[in-house]
Amino acid sequence: MTVASSSPPSRLPSRGVEGTAPKPRSGRKRERDGGRPGDGALAALFIAPAMLGFLVFLLWPTLRGIYLSFTRFNLLTPAEWVGLDNYRRMINDPIFWDSLKVTVEYVFINIGVQTVSALAIAVLLQRLTQSAVLRGVVLTPYLMSNVVAGIVWLWMLDTQLGIGNEIIAGLGFDRIPFLADETWAIPTIALINVWRHVGYTALLLFAGLQAIPNDMYEAAKVDGASEWRMFWRITLPLLRPVLAVVLIMTVIGSFQVFDTVAVTTNGGPANATNVLQFYIYGSAFGRFQFGYASAMSVALLVVLSAITILQYRLTRAGRTDLG
Repeated sequence: MTVASSSPPSRLPSRGVEGTAPKPRSGRKRERDGGRPGDGALAALFIAPAMLGFLVFLLWPTLRGIYLSFTRFNLLTPAEWVGLDNYRRMINDPIFWDSLKVTVEYVFINIGVQTVSALAIAVLLQRLTQSAVLRGVVLTPYLMSNVVAGIVWLWMLDTQLGIGNEIIAGLGFDRIPFLADETWAIPTIALINVWRHVGYTALLLFAGLQAIPNDMYEAAKVDGASEWRMFWRITLPLLRPVLAVVLIMTVIGSFQVFDTVAVTTNGGPANATNVLQFYIYGSAFGRFQFGYASAMSVALLVVLSAITILQYRLTRAGRTDLG
């Protein structure tokens, strides 16, 4: 009797019968390909509040300000189109250039002192101690508003009654008019803002230091490298992207200084602290020259954009030396 041999089942996928519907994909496959139905609407719902705030409080005022920069507008009458007159006036305005000079002086002092101090604090926090309590103490001045910080330092540095000058007089030195002298005013305001912001900047740099592998420091110690050499050869090069972003943020914030000047010197003495933002504010809300103030604001926007792009390219902020 002959037994019919059965062939082994084929491992090739069977062909679908023509005209039959394809097999539906699994839910996990759909999630990988494009998410579940309705995810786009849910994402739009979450983004909507931030997008609304961006459109109402940032984009629309920016576009409105650019338009007003080409007009003569005093808030009481309709805007009158004047073309480039406001920009011509700005170029020939000596007070504008003096305000820009004062602002640049403030930026250099603030950036230089704040960056060096914040970097030193961040390195000390990372190399010596990582206490959360100490980090909270370092951040404390940043929790205070600029107005409150300015008023407190105004009292402390008062020429006659301030505790700072009381200590100076007690040591036998002459009292220093920190906020009433043309030479001392801008450096004093810069150091007040350094005191307030240095803790926040230090914590940003400290977060960047946490991304540097500790194995590199241990290997350098085995090779006999000192702390100073490890700082220049390991810490600073690998911290460059974070440091670049911090510098960009600090420069933008420094050019926008206003409130500390408003509560301490009010632009004086003799316009020695009349920074650009304070001059713009005075032109708009003091003399009701909103068109001219808008032109100066647009000029500041262009300057900050150019500085940011230049900083980003020179510091290679988008690249890292970490493998």
